[in-house]
Amino acid sequence: MRRFPDLFRRIAFSLLALGLWLAPGLCLAQSQIPQLNISLTHPEGPEQVVPALKVLLLLTVLSLAPGILITMTSFTRIVIVLSFVRQAVGTQNVPPMQVVMALSLFLTGVVMAPVAQKMNVEAFEPYTEKQIDESQAFERAGAIAREFLLKHTREADLLLFYEVSRTESPQQANDVLLHLLVPAFMISELRTGFEMGFLLFLPFVLIDMIVASILTAMGMVMLPPTMLSTPLKLLLFVVVDGWALLTRSLVGSFL
Repeated sequence: MRRFPDLFRRIAFSLLALGLWLAPGLCLAQSQIPQLNISLTHPEGPEQVVPALKVLLLLTVLSLAPGILITMTSFTRIVIVLSFVRQAVGTQNVPPMQVVMALSLFLTGVVMAPVAQKMNVEAFEPYTEKQIDESQAFERAGAIAREFLLKHTREADLLLFYEVSRTESPQQANDVLLHLLVPAFMISELRTGFEMGFLLFLPFVLIDMIVASILTAMGMVMLPPTMLSTPLKLLLFVVVDGWALLTRSLVGSFL
């Protein structure tokens, strides 16, 4: 038992000697590292405050980009329909959810490309060329986004949010409030996505019913119907080129 205190003393002495040996080198290396000093000074005028506010606004918009992608684009409808197809085929985790999300993102880019191009031509380029100021660029971009949202929003859903918020109904499209238009657009997209998903479910449900009826008539009750219906559903989906038809239908529903 006496050996352990001696061992600990030797280890502590070795570490102390190693620290004393490395200390000069560390001090020399620290003296050679360039130092960075950050200081905050009071702005001398509005011309120094405005650029900082612009950077803050840009960072805020970038942080809200995922929310904007989900709420103000075609992403919601596309991902719902693809998820319905994944469940209807009955292949459980095939395709993986990462593939479904990636395909939804790329299809969203295809659908929203004309809108982004229009914003670039009518709002961003004139602003970069100093033909319009920030407020005018924001107003033009908001008008383009409002046009896309109104095109795919049901009137009943929009009136619903005006009723629950106790706000007077707008007389023109330009008078529609954006904070009421966005949730109305979302529930319209949810309704449309569920309608398309229901129509996609029907042929696969029919295959399940036919296979189950045939197995019951043959007395093969112990055989799970999914063992036969799943390959048949996959075969049907491949034969009709389901992914191409689905992509064409999703993109065409926004035109």
